[in-house]
Amino acid sequence: MAVKVRRQRPRRRVCWALVAVLLADLLALSDTLAVMSVDLGSESMKVAIVKPGVPMEIVLNKESRRKTPVIVTLKENERFFGDSAASMAIKNPKATLRYFQHLLGKQADNPHVALYQARFPEHELTFDPQRQTVHFQISSQLQFSPEEVLGMVLNYSRSLAEDFAEQPIKDAVITVPVFFNQAERRAVLQAARMAGLKVLQLINDNTATALSYGVFRRKDINTTAQNIMFYDMGSGSTVCTIVTYQMVKTKEAGMQPQLQIRGVGFDRTLGGLEMELRLREHLAGLFNEQRKGQRAKDVRENPRAMAKLLREANRLKTVLSANADHMAQIEGLMDDVDFKAKVTRVEFEELCADLFERVPGPVQQALQSAEMSLDEVEQVILVGGATRVPKVQEVLLKAVGKEELGKNINADEAAAMGAVYQAAALSKAFKVKPFVVRDAVVYPILVEFTREVEEEPGIHSLKHNKRVLFSRMGPYPQRKVITFNRYSHDFSFHINYGDLGFLGPEDLRVFGSQNLTTVKLKGVGDSFKKYPDYESKGIKAHFNLDESGVLSLDRVESVFETLVEDSPEEESTLTKLGNTISSLFGGGTTPDAKENGTDTVQEEEESPAEGSKDEPGEQVELKEEAEAPVEDGSQPPPPEPKGDATPEGEKATEKENGDKSEAQKPVVCRALVTGFGF
Repeated sequence: MAVKVRRQRPRRRVCWALVAVLLADLLALSDTLAVMSVDLGSESMKVAIVKPGVPMEIVLNKESRRKTPVIVTLKENERFFGDSAASMAIKNPKATLRYFQHLLGKQADNPHVALYQARFPEHELTFDPQRQTVHFQISSQLQFSPEEVLGMVLNYSRSLAEDFAEQPIKDAVITVPVFFNQAERRAVLQAARMAGLKVLQLINDNTATALSYGVFRRKDINTTAQNIMFYDMGSGSTVCTIVTYQMVKTKEAGMQPQLQIRGVGFDRTLGGLEMELRLREHLAGLFNEQRKGQRAKDVRENPRAMAKLLREANRLKTVLSANADHMAQIEGLMDDVDFKAKVTRVEFEELCADLFERVPGPVQQALQSAEMSLDEVEQVILVGGATRVPKVQEVLLKAVGKEELGKNINADEAAAMGAVYQAAALSKAFKVKPFVVRDAVVYPILVEFTREVEEEPGIHSLKHNKRVLFSRMGPYPQRKVITFNRYSHDFSFHINYGDLGFLGPEDLRVFGSQNLTTVKLKGVGDSFKKYPDYESKGIKAHFNLDESGVLSLDRVESVFETLVEDSPEEESTLTKLGNTISSLFGGGTTPDAKENGTDTVQEEEESPAEGSKDEPGEQVELKEEAEAPVEDGSQPPPPEPKGDATPEGEKATEKENGDKSEAQKPVVCRALVTGFGF
């Protein structure tokens, strides 16, 4: 017995040791489960976290406040953020950067760059010849791009979240304005990479707000569609969104609530900042008038004095929202001279009269894009700090024709809470109740290409073709495949934005270039030489518009097919021939990663190309890879492809396939095609 006991003791020790290791691993895992969201506004940001035991909580900053100013002060050896940087704006306005998000993804000749320089002349913007963008020139030795400054802010937000959660955090969902284009979204992703954050998703701030509203009112959503309008006027811009809430049937979880973005309208420069700048200019004029005849300098030439006036204008705007008049006062504004002046709400409204006239604009844009009338909208809900201005509410109420405006949502924190709910849903560490989100494409994207056609025997001409990949207000994320059937040699095509006629002339200039990239394909001719006896199924380009609204060209491949006898001996050889040789193009994957991988042909739902109908001989087809949720009667089923929509020579019906011998099976080869574009 003694021998047996001695033998069992080590086993028990090993068992207890394994238990201890497992517990340690679980504890270590629980210490890194938290996720965060950053609602990145023009003036301030809100950070929220989810961690085990703490569901959806707004993070308090070092001053125990729930929102943090998006301000950075940069010195040679020091950096200040938030409220600390805001206090430094008076002492060192040149090194204190704010509202720099307006410069993200914009080239030096963009009108918004000139507008920023006019608003904040104390900042020196220098030209970056390599990227054709601008830098903030802090000193002769210190310069930063807007993306680098944003990266610092995101890193600071991460530190706030980690201190609050008491554990490291790397996964985040970040809000961006719905009107951000591809360049602006990629700039935010670049900044997040600099901050060491893993971006689960860039979510549009209007979508995050709508998600927060729906999550906390889940019980009110039923099979009857409810149309809600969210009017969000923040510091830098205004966005109006029409959202439809409805219970839909999903394949995975049965009946679940869904929000669908139906219409969007926006004004990039209408917001609280412009009102404050008008007030600042008014206060500067009053101060100069008080010192008239004293041969004093213009206060506008003093950056410190203008920083003081902007801070006072911000306070004055807030106070006038609740009072008919208020006394603006600043001690030692300039040259040790105090400033004191009375400003009334009537004067403020006169200063911003043209701004208030622009309030209904986003509403009309949203209704037009949704193809709705105001009678179909059940409620209009206010979001954003600038909607607290009484005149804004007055003009908006008249424009929408409702009895009252909805104020039953936290105007400051709704986007942050919706984004952190999405972060928990995307994280593998948490399980949340499903809420289907169908966001919408604001800027359509199309493919353009030119090929040679023979109109008459011996007469050749070039034909320009356009095919819409992602239509305006179409849902995303989504994958699309476009097949080029008439190319047997290397060629190129352009990826551009589609019709932007809904933008005004000024918005078009701010938008920038409408060309996203040019893709030059190589290896097409070699693939046809490699498989001369196979039937070509075209060159397929696979596009992906991901959850962040960022477009990528996943891969381009030349597909060939043949029929062979289904014998075991030949199958091994033909399987080797049928191995996929595909190069991944874009999306951050290297070509070597899948060069020798085997890939089967996917059954893809065909979606007719938008735009002009295919003319005889046109050999381009557009296919859709993504599947939308199966809705319970709310949406009609996708139309079946018509027989006459496919040019002759491409039709392959099920009857023809069924007539083939069962001893024969198709073998597909995908040949290497490389490209240069994104």
